[in-house]
This record gives sequence, structure tokens and C-alpha cells, in this order.
Amino acid sequence: MLIESTSSNIDPAGPGRVFLTPISPLKKWSGLLVLSLALAIIIIDTTLLNVSLATIIRDLHTDIQKIQWVITAYSLTLAALTITGGRLGDLFGRKKMFILGAAIFAVGSYVASISHNVPTMIAGESIIEGIGAALMMPATASLLVANFRGRDRAIGFGIWGGVAAAAAAIGPILGGYLATNYSWRWGFRINIVVAALLIAGSVIIPESRDREERAALDWVGVLLSAFGLLSLVYGVIESSTYGWWHAKQLIHIRGIGVDLPGHLSLVPYAILIGALFLFTWWGWEQWMVERGETPLVSPKLFANTQFRSGAVTTMILSLGQAGLIFSVPVFLQAVRHLDAYHTGLSLLPMSITLLFVAPGAAFLSHKIRPKMLIMIGLLMNLLAFLVLRQAMDIDATAKSLALGMVFFGAGMGLVMSQINNFTLSAVSPEEAGEASGVNNTMRQLGSSLGSAILGAVLLGALTTNLTTSVSRSALIPDAAKSQLTAAIVAQGSNVEFGGSQQIEATLPGPLQTEVSHLVTVATVDANRLTLLWGAAFALLGLLSALQLPNVANVEREQSAAGGH
Repeated sequence: MLIESTSSNIDPAGPGRVFLTPISPLKKWSGLLVLSLALAIIIIDTTLLNVSLATIIRDLHTDIQKIQWVITAYSLTLAALTITGGRLGDLFGRKKMFILGAAIFAVGSYVASISHNVPTMIAGESIIEGIGAALMMPATASLLVANFRGRDRAIGFGIWGGVAAAAAAIGPILGGYLATNYSWRWGFRINIVVAALLIAGSVIIPESRDREERAALDWVGVLLSAFGLLSLVYGVIESSTYGWWHAKQLIHIRGIGVDLPGHLSLVPYAILIGALFLFTWWGWEQWMVERGETPLVSPKLFANTQFRSGAVTTMILSLGQAGLIFSVPVFLQAVRHLDAYHTGLSLLPMSITLLFVAPGAAFLSHKIRPKMLIMIGLLMNLLAFLVLRQAMDIDATAKSLALGMVFFGAGMGLVMSQINNFTLSAVSPEEAGEASGVNNTMRQLGSSLGSAILGAVLLGALTTNLTTSVSRSALIPDAAKSQLTAAIVAQGSNVEFGGSQQIEATLPGPLQTEVSHLVTVATVDANRLTLLWGAAFALLGLLSALQLPNVANVEREQSAAGGH
């Protein structure tokens, strides 16, 4: 393959070889800041929702499960379309896709900022913004790979991770401050200004693209992978409504209840259908290669051990990360009754630690092997979940959770400083767009499944814990228990954000106090279970990292043999 760049020339030493003419250091590093800023607004956008849960739920008259759909659908759109974004960048120009993505992201931010119901927010935040981000994200990483080499690339990815860490630090504070003092809508409006700066700043970024691939896109592959991921994640999210196996309630189609064979839940059917779509997609990709066509994802990428193990570790890491960022704000706002701003402040120990560790760890990579830094980071994540679980109780404060948040921030910083460079340096610059798309897809798939699985665990455990506590309560009369249980099930995922107050309003004073206490205890216990699941994911990530090659220099050696 040949890669075309404004700074590229054909190497006379051999046919088909390409080298990059050096660009000025100022232009190169300034371009890196523009690329990093794109990653920053994508991260800030997610944290805005997490710290503003209670405010958005009240404003849109909705419940936490529907807002969970907004958060998860954003990651799902990225997971479904990021590979496509990477391929479009390879074929038509990575800088062009970066600019187009920034413009689409701005449109989505505007739509989200004026939304007054969940469908409009999903359209703006989850779909339109998601499409824009799916074009920007692979372009940022692949342009970085194309324009940096050796130690500069390691430092570049460290800065890239550091800016992402800064966004994680600023996002909760900024989003919380705006939601508390002005409106959560301003968080989206700021994105419009940032997107304009990205488009203006892209002038200094060199263009690059793959010149040997035909300008054709595997639309069948796009549709098969998108439907597969959608069905898979839909099944996981709806498990709290329909049950994992046996149906908790019937499916209603146009007002008619449908009982599936065996009285099974919708969930196993949705997951099975998703798995079948993805299996078909993989077979289709292999068939495209056999025909000499250009697949959406080249199967040979996964024959590369360094790339494959790095991408899988990235996905597993995102599983736990997404769950923690969803679970802890629920505890802080539902149990401790913090507003959005103070919720953001409570996450500050994690964010600040991440901010310093991510770029700092990049400078350690020439002394400590990347695999070791990644494994230390994953071990710290595992400890973080266990420390947070131990600290979380009814009276826990932000100070009580600070140590666990510091552990988590340090672990994430170590991993983020290494894993992208480790994974993408395994491929040649010609494959950077496709590889970046696959890597980001794995990350977003992890985020989607993490939000869906741990969100379902949290909401399912909450309802189960609360109904069990009501049935065992010595203060609630037996005659009232069945009515209370039915009311709790009806409130479902809204019970911890105002739904319990509607239930309590129908009860005499002493019972109101008892139900309020039971809701608080059930929410704490549900969060503790969720953190235990997060710890399991962190352990799985640590085991996955054992498969990473223990290389001293992660940049791919361009040997005469080439290949993977």
C-alpha cells in the first residue's frame, strides 16, 4: 500500500516505499494539540451527562434507564461507525474526515442543547454527535501515527493521553458547574465553539490517505456490524426491564402483549440475533478478501498479535471504566444528594491523578517496558474498585471515596499513556486509519457493554434489593407490602431519583421514613455489587494483558519481510 501525504515522497531506495518529509517541529506539535483537543471534547461530552443525571432527569421528565440509553447509544454509535470512519479517512483523506466530523459534531451538540425530550437528545447527542466523533476519533490517532516516529510518537501519545486526562479532569467540574449554576445545555453549546476552533486549527495538519485502495466502502459490512452491535447492546440494557432469561413482563407491540416461546425474556433473543449478525459479518469480511475486494476490516489485522492483544485489552479496560463513571455519580446524587457541581468535585481526585500520571508515564516507557506499565495500571484499577466498594456506605462522603478514585486515576493514567501507542504502532502508517478505527471500535464496544452491563446490574439489583427489604421490614404492615412492591416495580429505574418520593407521599409519616431508608440502603448495596462487577472486569483485563508481547520498543519494526 502507499500512503499519500502533503509531506510524503516516494523513496528512491525501493519501489513502493514511502517516507515522510520532516515538517517543522512547531507545526507538528501544534497539530498534535489540535488532534488532542478533538479527543478532549468527545470525553467532556460524556462526563457532562454523568455528573448531571439528576438535573437532566428532572428537566426532561424521564428516568435513569432512558438516560442510560442516551449515554450507551453514544458509545454504540461510535462502536458501530468508527471503523467506517477510519476506512473513509484511508480512502478520501484523514484530514477531510476530521474536518467533516468536527462540523457534524457541532450540529449534534446544537440539537442536544435544545432538546426537551429523550428522543431529541438521543438524535443530537447519541446519533449526530456520535457520527461526528466516529469520523474524528480514528483520524486523530491515524494522523498521529502518520506524522510521528520513534520516541516522538511515544511522547505524542503521552500528550494525547494527557489532554484526554485533562478533559476528564475539567469535564465533571465544568459540566457540574454549568448544570448547577446555569443549565446542562451550556455544556453542549460550548462544543460548537470548540468544533469551530478544530476546523480552523486543522489548517496546520498535513493530509494523509491510502492511495492503493480503491475508493469503495463495504456497506454490507457496515450494516451487518452495526445491526449486530445494536442488537447485542439492546439486549443487555433491557435486561433490567425484561429479565435476563425468564420474562419479567411481556413485550408490547402496538398495545398487544406478546409472550415469547418458553416464556423467555426478549434479552436472550436479542443477544443471539446480535451474535448471529456479527458472525455473519466476520464471514462476509473473509469472503470479501477472497474475492479481492476491500473489506471493512481486514482479517489480517487480527493476525497481528501485538495489535490484537492491545485492542482486546483496551476493550476490557473500557468495560469497567464506563461502569464506574456511571455508578459513582448515581451514588453521590441519589444517596448523598449532591448537586452536579459537587458531584464533579467528588470525581476530582481521579481526574487530577489521571492528568499527571498519563503524560508522566510516557517518559517512563524507555526505562520500564510498556507491558509492565499497562499491567501495573490494570492492577491499580482492580484495587480501586475494591477500595471504593469497601468505602461505600450510607454515610460515605467524597473524602471517603477519594483514595479509591486516586487509585483508579493512577491506573487509568498508566494504561492510557501506553495502550494506544502499543496497539497502533504494531501496524504500518498505511494501515493506520483502519487499525485506529478497529481499536476505537473495541474501546467503544467496551464502553457500550460496560454501561449496559453494569447499568443493568445496578438497576436490577436496586429493584430486587428494595422489594426484598420491603417484604422483610418489621415496620411495614403486611397489608401494605404487596402494594408497595407493585409501586416499586412500576417506578423501576426511577426509584432512586425521585420515584421513591412519589411512593412515600402516599404513606403515613413513619412509613415514609422507613421506605426512604430502605431506598437508600438498596441503592448503596446495588452500587457495591456494581463495583464488584467492575473489579471482575479489571481482573479480566489484567489476565488479558498477560498476552501482550513484552517488547522494549513498541514501534513496529519495518523489516524487509514486513507483514504481521
